[in-house]
Amino acid sequence: MTPSIFIAMPGNEAAAGTLAKAYGATIGQLELRAFPDGESYLRFDTDLTRRTLAIVCSLDRPNDKILPLLFAAATARELGAAKVGLVAPYLAYMRQDRRFKPGEAVTSREVAQLLSNAFDWLVTVDPHLHRYGSLSEIYSIPTRVVHAASLMADWIKTNVANALIIGPDSESEQWVSTVAKDAGAPYTVLEKVRRGDREVEISIRNLGDVGERTPVLVDDIISTGRTMLETVRLLKARGDAAPVCVAVHGLFAADAYEMLIKAGARVVTCNTVRHTSNAIDVHGTLAKALGTLSVSTD
Repeated sequence: MTPSIFIAMPGNEAAAGTLAKAYGATIGQLELRAFPDGESYLRFDTDLTRRTLAIVCSLDRPNDKILPLLFAAATARELGAAKVGLVAPYLAYMRQDRRFKPGEAVTSREVAQLLSNAFDWLVTVDPHLHRYGSLSEIYSIPTRVVHAASLMADWIKTNVANALIIGPDSESEQWVSTVAKDAGAPYTVLEKVRRGDREVEISIRNLGDVGERTPVLVDDIISTGRTMLETVRLLKARGDAAPVCVAVHGLFAADAYEMLIKAGARVVTCNTVRHTSNAIDVHGTLAKALGTLSVSTD
């Protein structure tokens, strides 16, 4: 399956450009703006008739993005597109994967149903699969997942001397050990007790292993950043080297990024969500994953 047209939702132009170049495809034109009352106006300025279309949209701040995205997919079909796929470098609404309290919405399932009904396939980077074994448990369309661990390891190997990889919790150990192995570095993990959305208590297993090494805190997502922030403060208080924080998805709620920088950390993320901390490029790997999809165009 090879898309012949790539459409970038606002802010996704770089990813769409890389993907289109990889496939010799066209960059389609989409006008998207808001009416004064906040409703969306959307218009394609590209002929989509019988074309295979990929819409590129990273879903950070998803409540502002999902409705225009659904409008775009539906309109593309009305205009005659043969297939409409989604490239979402960051896939939102994976956190709420069970009903923790009576009456709660399991929003991961609800969003999966919305996107499965709107698109023919999905490609994403390291979705937050906590209680799901794979996206196929909630998505009814073909999916491909790009893993950024090797890209992160390459960056660490090139940019951090004498690194010690530190994972966010014991559940992350398998992933963290892969990053550490690829980076040629030892690793340890945090012991964490979360008291709320913005309060966490942490300790570091085998704290003595830090020694003269440079601590590299790795995680899939930085949202509030509280776990990393408390770890940075703990390491700095011990007199350890200034830590490096590396994550796949940099969401940075409120002042999370500024607080990490102020605490003395260097912060590096993949370019799944556009941010000044982007230093690890996943677009080429996304292009390769897209080429492995097999979707009938009949």
